Amino acid sequence: MLQEIYTELLKQYTDNKQHINECWKEIEAAYSSSSRHYHNLSHLENLVTQLSACRHDISDWNTILFSVFYHDIVYSVLNKDNEEKSAVLAEKRLITLSVPSVQIEKCKAQIIATKAHQSSNDPDTNLFTDADLSILGHSWSLYEHYYMQIRQEYSIYPDLVYNPGRKKVLHHFLQMERIYKTMPFYDKYELQARENLKRELDCMC
Repeated sequence: MLQEIYTELLKQYTDNKQHINECWKEIEAAYSSSSRHYHNLSHLENLVTQLSACRHDISDWNTILFSVFYHDIVYSVLNKDNEEKSAVLAEKRLITLSVPSVQIEKCKAQIIATKAHQSSNDPDTNLFTDADLSILGHSWSLYEHYYMQIRQEYSIYPDLVYNPGRKKVLHHFLQMERIYKTMPFYDKYELQARENLKRELDCMC
């Protein structure tokens, strides 16, 4: 599904099949790394599914798809600038595809927005970051699987180091007035997300 969506997206900007294939292979390799347990192709599939459900609310579908595919292309638990590096790489690739600069800048901004998931003046960006957090509001069994996958990604750190950082992340979301900025995601996930976050905190005590 993902390869087909990505290929059809790029065909709108270039007819160079070899370049399209090379771009896809880069994405596939990055998100299929053995160190990725959550930030992988399944995560991208979930994002596409979540955003497709509210596509009628999205003004620039192509840009948001670019953001989906590139927002975690650079991901290392050792770095604190994954979003910035992902945005830079996205810009480089989109330039080679002759994507208009307005779309490139918007894509970069959407990728950077996933760093803190704060409210944006751009409705598309809010939908994108909400979709990125949709896992927080799923059933406890799915959420539990998610946070265990995150723990696997940070397996190089002992609990003594990992737990304080994870608690800080959980408190960050719980202290938000709203985790989800848009009504489609707020109505569907807000209450369950808060329950899940609190329950994970309880499990760490």
